[in-house]
Amino acid sequence: MTDEPLADLALSRSSLDRVALERRRSEVLSELLEDPRTRVAEIRGDRMQVVDPGDRAAPTAPGAPSAAKASGQDASRACSAGALGLVLRAPQPEDRERLVLHLGRDGDGTAYVGVVSPGPHEDPAQPGWLTLRQAGEALTRRDAGLFTTGLALANWHATHRFCPRCGAPTEPTEGGWVRRCEREGSDHYPRTDPAVIMSVVDPDDRLLLGRGAHWPEGRFSVLAGFVEPGESFEAAVAREVAEEVGITIDAARYLGNQPWPFPSSVMIGFAATTRQTELTVDPVEMAEARWVTRGEYRDLLREGTVRTPSGISIAKRIIEHWLGDTVESVTGGTSPRW
Repeated sequence: MTDEPLADLALSRSSLDRVALERRRSEVLSELLEDPRTRVAEIRGDRMQVVDPGDRAAPTAPGAPSAAKASGQDASRACSAGALGLVLRAPQPEDRERLVLHLGRDGDGTAYVGVVSPGPHEDPAQPGWLTLRQAGEALTRRDAGLFTTGLALANWHATHRFCPRCGAPTEPTEGGWVRRCEREGSDHYPRTDPAVIMSVVDPDDRLLLGRGAHWPEGRFSVLAGFVEPGESFEAAVAREVAEEVGITIDAARYLGNQPWPFPSSVMIGFAATTRQTELTVDPVEMAEARWVTRGEYRDLLREGTVRTPSGISIAKRIIEHWLGDTVESVTGGTSPRW
């Protein structure tokens, strides 16, 4: 295990300028939707349309056939970021009737917007339409940022249609980054819920793994929990470990962070140490917890009896940081994931 922070986390790779000052102009979305150079990423439920590198033709009109060929299986097989890309199109007239999100500009000045399609989207078999969990690890830096930011904003809009102060309807403004109360004019901003996630290592350099109370057999990860009001990140690490497994940590070192729009979190990673090894599991939170050596964890991976966190999660990277290797290098390819 090195002392270096985690680099290039899957959902922390956004490369666009968010142009916050530009979003304040009331006419900015109208201008962008009138400009054929604007690139539009459509959001259907929790999915965006994805294509492989050699076939990025996008539909140009509603109902036009798409050449997208990517699938969830394709994404799970992708070995490196950049293997997949989002379908991006020019603005269409009906976009004006939808929720539009100004997602930023690239170095060439090209603007990118997200357009949220109305209504339910329950068909997971639509060709090329993948969730962020399926596609995020394999997307380019730009497209990973577009998907992550667009999904987080869409999730917020879906649950904040009314003013928390007076109950009146709210309407989107400032490029989709603010909702304004129609009655009293108060502004409401997207919320992000911070959560800490941490490896815990004992004096024998064993890693603590836990299985959530409602998780299936074999699904283990490092511990995590939300930060409470008035609490520092380090204090949250200590409290969550004490609550879930009954031990006291000695220290916690920052490792990195990434957005986690499921629906609206940011995960702050730490590496913690403890001299205590006797676990007292909270049955409300945890089904079981166990210490593993690196050799034991490698054996469990090869046997397929442990399911690792998904490739886009900081949890997987934290485990690999302790392991000193990637999960795929241990298993010779892929491994059972959530």
